Amino acid sequence: MAVGHEAGAAVLLSQRQVLTCAHVVNDALGIDPLAVDRPLADGLDVVFHTDGAPRRTVVSVTVWVPPRRRPSGVWHGDLCLLELSQPAPEQARPIVWVDMAEGQAVRAWGPDGKAGGFADTEVKLADEGIYYLDGALSGAAIAPGFSGGPLWSRHDQAVVGLVVAHRDTPGALTGQQVVRRSWALPWQTIRAELQTAGAVDLLEPRPAGEPVPEDPLRETLVHELWELLGDPATRTDHARRLAGQLGYGTPVDGSAPSVEEMADLFSTSERALATLTESLASAHRGSRRPQALDRLLAVGRLSGTARLLSVGEQRSLVHRVRQIAASDPALIPRAAREALRYTPLPAALRGSGLTLEGVELALVELEALPDGDLLPDGGPSVPALLKLVEFTAAETNVACREDLQTWSKRVALRLGVHEAALAQRRADAVAWAARQPVTVTRVVAQISTLASDPPGFHRCRLWQVRTDGTPVPVFLEEPGPFATDRIGRLIREAAERAEAESGQEVRDVEVLVDREGLLLPIDEWDAGNAIEWLPGEPLGVGYRVALRCPEITEHNPKHAHMLRARWSDVDMTEPLVVDEKTADAKQLYSRLRTSHERASQVVLHGPVSIHKTLLEICLACGVPAVLWDRAASSYTDAHHLDEVAPHGPLFRLPERVRTFRGKIWSDPELHRARPSLVWEPEEPLLLPSQHRLTDPAEGARPR
Repeated sequence: MAVGHEAGAAVLLSQRQVLTCAHVVNDALGIDPLAVDRPLADGLDVVFHTDGAPRRTVVSVTVWVPPRRRPSGVWHGDLCLLELSQPAPEQARPIVWVDMAEGQAVRAWGPDGKAGGFADTEVKLADEGIYYLDGALSGAAIAPGFSGGPLWSRHDQAVVGLVVAHRDTPGALTGQQVVRRSWALPWQTIRAELQTAGAVDLLEPRPAGEPVPEDPLRETLVHELWELLGDPATRTDHARRLAGQLGYGTPVDGSAPSVEEMADLFSTSERALATLTESLASAHRGSRRPQALDRLLAVGRLSGTARLLSVGEQRSLVHRVRQIAASDPALIPRAAREALRYTPLPAALRGSGLTLEGVELALVELEALPDGDLLPDGGPSVPALLKLVEFTAAETNVACREDLQTWSKRVALRLGVHEAALAQRRADAVAWAARQPVTVTRVVAQISTLASDPPGFHRCRLWQVRTDGTPVPVFLEEPGPFATDRIGRLIREAAERAEAESGQEVRDVEVLVDREGLLLPIDEWDAGNAIEWLPGEPLGVGYRVALRCPEITEHNPKHAHMLRARWSDVDMTEPLVVDEKTADAKQLYSRLRTSHERASQVVLHGPVSIHKTLLEICLACGVPAVLWDRAASSYTDAHHLDEVAPHGPLFRLPERVRTFRGKIWSDPELHRARPSLVWEPEEPLLLPSQHRLTDPAEGARPR
């Protein structure tokens, strides 16, 4: 659907009739998507993406059912029937409708219909004529451009409704928590709306003998199966072995199933494809591996339904992992944090130990994790699960190690993974197992806030920084935003996990904030307590909490040089104390550039209203340590910071601040200061590139 750009998708009802959402038409015409007036559709056309060049066909509006808003944020109606100026291409076939029902597995396609542009989701809840859809957190999501397109039942090869929009839910259940919730108009509602609008003639079912459009992935699957199993005798042999593994019966007459029947089995049995390729790979062992087998596995990865492991492979691995979890619960989570350092881990592997109850679910989630880096020869890379198995094997006893490595080699051979690629992962695992435990020195938290976040809620990213400076991300189950006490607990738990692994105490917490975040009382956020019946304590009492502001420091190309210069004279210079005599911004900047260009610490006194400007000047000038009192109302409050001993040894300042925060917590009336500390170490913090990846539909207007 386009007027210069594609605004959404549609379904073909007949060779001359197309159905889409009214808001898609509005959007294509540059009108408010939820406008109710019937548009003229001048210049609007439909693009058919069939074989060859896309074909455009001019359309006109014949039936208009405008969007009707509901208080919940969704809407009724929203249908537009369009008439084509010329018949649809011969390859495009009108759809077959069936009713939508809760629990259906459905697939949506982007407007170009390409094989890689699908999104799988599930029908979850019916509510007054609309249905809500939830997509799993893997694969693609329903996004702008899907609106108005068909929702295909993945088992009936028929359409059950139209995609409408991404669901942005206000209140406690925010759009960030419901990251893949969309909603749709079911065929039942569409049928009723069109009947009311007088379009009864288009509701007649298509003749039973007319062909149904094929799923592009299924077509590819059938093609590869024909190449591998075209011979009926070969197909019978593999089909009987497959049925036996899956627990199905076989025909008593020994007949072979059709290739199409086997393809249909893969859409209903998630381990069928892997189990079939296991027998196919065994049949070609010692001979040239057919390319069709690799293409078949590739189709399975694209489908989003085929599991990585066969029935036998999964059963064998579950048995071995249960044995390991029973004897050493901490081993597999520890190996996972190293082997899959930059990969979100299953919840069962994020704690200090793996329970027997969590084994099967953890392995299922690991199967869905993406493979490793692409290989130079273009071959398949080592899956994340196999990499974890190799790292686990490296720390087990000899018998268990050989068993796991044999299993890993057999699976890699079936998947077509090159021996050298698996050998490299095995060498990495052996090297890791031979090293001493790596100590985590500090936890780094990045706190940010979006305009859409509720008051008092923030986003949080976490890293554990090792002795060698390597930052290891701590993956969180939810993207946020989080309440402050939740963030405090997440930071404490990250520090405690690091302590449990290395046996070394972690006391330092660096918090990366933007300019506005410098004013947040992060050290006062409740961090809870590992012992549930003990009171929770503020984050700044248990840890040396200090702030850093890359937003300011990264804008100064000389910042690193200035920081090193100030640290080099740390024992030779006195702190620069900013009082009523030196509180002018220009005067402070002049001092930091001249008489105090080597000063390593600044103490800011005076009212909070002047702190922000002066603090930003200090950071821009490379001052590594800045101390101020968030509770100060005037310069007469300066003595409240005396207990911190601002003029004492600088390297002990973070610990003095932590101790003082403990006194404040126990007796806030006696200790009036609320100290904040910026602490910028000399060594750079080398965090990975931080790309912001969000659901394309989040926050966007409906299309």
